[in-house]
Amino acid sequence: MSTPVVSAAWLFEHLNDPHVAIADCRFSLMQPALGREQYQAGHIPGAVYLDLNQDLSNPVGEHGGRHPLPDVAQLSKKLSAMGVDSTPEAQTLVVAYDDSRLAFASRLWWLLRYLGHDRVTVLDGGFAGWKAVGYSVTQAVSAPKAGAFVPQLRSDLVVGIGDVKTRKASPEVMLVDSREAERYRGDHEPIDPIAGHIPGAVNYPWQGVTDADGYVLPVETQRHRWHDLEAAHELLVYCGSGVTACVNLLSLELADIHTGKLYAGSWSDWCSYEED
Repeated sequence: MSTPVVSAAWLFEHLNDPHVAIADCRFSLMQPALGREQYQAGHIPGAVYLDLNQDLSNPVGEHGGRHPLPDVAQLSKKLSAMGVDSTPEAQTLVVAYDDSRLAFASRLWWLLRYLGHDRVTVLDGGFAGWKAVGYSVTQAVSAPKAGAFVPQLRSDLVVGIGDVKTRKASPEVMLVDSREAERYRGDHEPIDPIAGHIPGAVNYPWQGVTDADGYVLPVETQRHRWHDLEAAHELLVYCGSGVTACVNLLSLELADIHTGKLYAGSWSDWCSYEED
């Protein structure tokens, strides 16, 4: 099973599979404690909570954006405690879910691939979709497990500001801004100190990957979405802080386009240098 997306029905059938680990990635940028509170109030049985700020990001610095990539050793330790095994003969399938149209689940999906673990997928429809079909939730916290996650970093999947500056003028490279159109245009900037976008970037808002309920649009729709960019040799994808850009990277995977790379610091990193 290698599809980037699974249904609630599939997950329900595999809840007791020892080779499946479930990650609850619910989070709110405006209320950072909300996701954990939601997890404690009820989650999919067997799920472990992974916090965007504490588990899936490093602390914020002067540069690097609002959600720098996490410490590899710490995240690997957390994944091992979830029971995630990276050995080829017993690789664990990680299923990530949220309640934000895959915004945070896709971050974990991308991170695991970055760490060399391809057996990862996101839950179509998220937590709301799980509840909508009547599957049970629990408040029980899963006990730590004895996984053995050993990262094999794929540094070619990520770029920094230097890479963006040197490559973005190439006719074979396209820079993709994943934020909402009004933020891309600079009409409205609710988070970062400077409005606008990186010169040369085209706008593909991440919300176009799913419908309003968080269900992934059909594969043919994903392919059509990227039709104008599929000839590019490299797609450098960014958003505000390297989180929702991962939804677009998931879309590219669904479209069978494998040229996407994450500008991890994204606009929040770029404009931190603009302020200097």
